[in-house]
Amino acid sequence: MTYRSLRDVVADLETTGQLIRVDAEIDARLEIAEIQRRAFAAAAPAMLFTNVRGCRFSMLGNLFGTLERARYLFRHTFDALQRLIRLQTDPMELMRHPLRYGSSPWHAWHALPKKVRRGPVLQCETTVDQLPQLISWPDDGGAYVTLPQVYTEDPRQPGLVRSNLGMYRVQLSGGRYQTNHEVGLHYQLHRGIAAHHQAALEQGQPLPVNAFVGGAPAMTLAAVMPMPEGLSELLFAGILGGRRVPMIVDRKKSRLPIYAEADFCLSGYLDPNRCLPEGPFGDHLGYYSLAHEFPVFVVEKVYHRRDAIWPFTVVGRPPQEDTIFGQLIHELVGPALPGKLPGVHAVHAVDAAGVHPLLLALGSERYVPFDPDRRPRELLTQASAVLGEGQLSLAKYLWIAAIEDDPTLDVNDVERFFGHMLRRTDWRRDLHFQTETTIDTLDYSGRGLHQGSKLIVAARGEPIRELPTEIPADLGLENRDGFGRPTLAMPGVLAVEGPSYAECPKAVERMTATLRKEDPAGRFPLVVVVDDSRFAAESLSNFLWTTFTRSDPASDVYGVEPFVDRKHWGCGGPLWIDARIKPHHAPPLVEDPKVTQRVDRLAARGGPLHGVIE
Repeated sequence: MTYRSLRDVVADLETTGQLIRVDAEIDARLEIAEIQRRAFAAAAPAMLFTNVRGCRFSMLGNLFGTLERARYLFRHTFDALQRLIRLQTDPMELMRHPLRYGSSPWHAWHALPKKVRRGPVLQCETTVDQLPQLISWPDDGGAYVTLPQVYTEDPRQPGLVRSNLGMYRVQLSGGRYQTNHEVGLHYQLHRGIAAHHQAALEQGQPLPVNAFVGGAPAMTLAAVMPMPEGLSELLFAGILGGRRVPMIVDRKKSRLPIYAEADFCLSGYLDPNRCLPEGPFGDHLGYYSLAHEFPVFVVEKVYHRRDAIWPFTVVGRPPQEDTIFGQLIHELVGPALPGKLPGVHAVHAVDAAGVHPLLLALGSERYVPFDPDRRPRELLTQASAVLGEGQLSLAKYLWIAAIEDDPTLDVNDVERFFGHMLRRTDWRRDLHFQTETTIDTLDYSGRGLHQGSKLIVAARGEPIRELPTEIPADLGLENRDGFGRPTLAMPGVLAVEGPSYAECPKAVERMTATLRKEDPAGRFPLVVVVDDSRFAAESLSNFLWTTFTRSDPASDVYGVEPFVDRKHWGCGGPLWIDARIKPHHAPPLVEDPKVTQRVDRLAARGGPLHGVIE
């Protein structure tokens, strides 16, 4: 079954027991978001909220809440799309396996978007303030659209085939926006809309924008799919959705085509002469992205279908529902990666670390195979290729291993991967920094918005050390210059509490300057300084989140017995990472206790959500 509309999805999921209706009155301000987070954690069904306080539209949450349900939504088309992506990166596959891939070009041809004259989305009109006003976290700057499909065209080459569909958050209220006439549009680095916006600015013209909400689930996934520049996500949505995407072309209704089966459409343009502060917004790294100047989206019309449903998601510290999007994308493009990046066997953007802060990769070391000096060579070429590939370019830490050293190594087994690396890394040669570069817009660990550094850690060869699994009594770090409570985070890795960064910003630099590689702590190749060592070592997830979201390589990586040789930085002893909270970091996300109590009552025995969430 393929879906034409969101109503089709709701009907199918309800029939198959994968959706429940919540008829109790629920507040879109904080309450519905906390329910969503708990629903995802409980692997609960999708939830249709039919009685949203002060709003006449139903809201649909947790639609992609489990990988099994997400696969179910695309069960009839997913394999065909995988085959087509494989052909894109390796056209010779069609020659080698004509029976397996013979229908793929047909699928692509018959998935091209089509122009239509009318559609359900134009049945009604409303205003921005009548839309569901979802506020996810207490300090959010207003209400947001969290599953938008933002459609733009290249002013230089307009048309459906070269259009861009992206999931760029839309701020509906708050800030300095003029109610019902202006909203905020936040897009991050390396997004397709940027090229269109740049072209419009060069022409001194507004950039027409349509933001769709709802419709077939294929459009939602298409909006987060990292498509090559110039290739429309509408084609992807057509293949994944099993039908051509209908786009209404009517200049009287909109400057741009409108997705006919969308539930809602905000139609307007980006003002070429104005930006306003957008944010704060509780984001997927687990912190607030702060208020910054972003384009003003002038809203000319708000359309919706009569039976409109408002789908939403909530982001925060991983894992959340957007984790499922990442897993789906990996299933689609992961097998094609070796054809796109020669020598690279696998890449894992680690969700628990906030995705972009940490990449793990497997490469091949084939340069001078006769040389007994088994140092990383080709791995560095492949690391550069990874960091030059689309949104992977926003990565902050990239750890890359040679598959020849262990063909069974799996980038998804994070603890084992780190163990493999830490047994082999030679900190004198295997650290490679980029000190003045761009990082993820949402990452505040660097020196400013978009500004930070990168670190490649490449390891090849036989193990050079054993990893300790116990902390010796003579470690020598307790009660020393404000350091203490060393805790084993994983074999070979210590989490150590340090003094407050605000009180002693150079504490890690000073501590490492006093140590020697022969010291008892020198047996641990990696030491991470944190504010709460028990929390950081409590779980692998805590360790990854704390370490890689709270450190910038160029600023926060230190070493015992450091040196610079021909502008290469290394160290003779352990590597230390300063992952303490710093004054320039964004605040972490914390739920409102009063809202938590209200949701507890809804989930208690006799409440409408008892047995669904905890």
